[in-house]
Amino acid sequence: MRKPSVSGRGWAYIGAALGGTVSIAANVAHSYVPPAEAPADWTPQTGAVVGAIFWPIALFVATEILARVVWPTGRGWSFLRFAGLLPVALVAAFVSYRHLSGLLHFYGEDALTVLLGPLAVDGLMVMATGALLATARRAAALTETVAPTERAERTVTEILAPEVIELQARIAAEQAAAETPEPPAPTPVPAVKKTPVKRVTPRPASAEKVAKVAAKMPGAPVAQIAAKGPTMN
Repeated sequence: MRKPSVSGRGWAYIGAALGGTVSIAANVAHSYVPPAEAPADWTPQTGAVVGAIFWPIALFVATEILARVVWPTGRGWSFLRFAGLLPVALVAAFVSYRHLSGLLHFYGEDALTVLLGPLAVDGLMVMATGALLATARRAAALTETVAPTERAERTVTEILAPEVIELQARIAAEQAAAETPEPPAPTPVPAVKKTPVKRVTPRPASAEKVAKVAAKMPGAPVAQIAAKGPTMN
């Protein structure tokens, strides 16, 4: 879930970054301005260049500590926060003002520009710092509001994960079954009509003998013909 942004906080960071970049560039450039009686091969010392970079960065870090750290409530903590920030801010602003003013003077700007020009950079950093401080508490409140919602969404997802996986597997199986073509129906084989075979019962041999006896003994009783038949060869 995307966290809601505090309106204007992005511009505050842009202003602080822009003011800090200009301040660093001006401080470093001022460190290369030779003194009035410097020899021709004069170069600035490394410490002077590093110190010129330190002041704006120290101010930005102090502002971030003041704005991002969730400080406990109470007068003592409030005093500690601002008592620590004010010296850093005042010293950094004073040094940066002197360096930028001296650089403008070295470039041959008029007295009014030399006097007021550095205030634009320092004013931008002060305004950006104030905006970050003003929106810090609201940004922390929004983060605390969004965090429980994200945890609840993760919990619901973890609970429903097995059911979702089972449902997906069932849907995939049904789609695979629907896409599988059914086998063609078997062609019916026409039934063959069987013709019944007439069975011929052979005439027993004794019946033939009886018929011969009856032919030789016309008018004889049946019992006598039957008795005479089996013995006749």
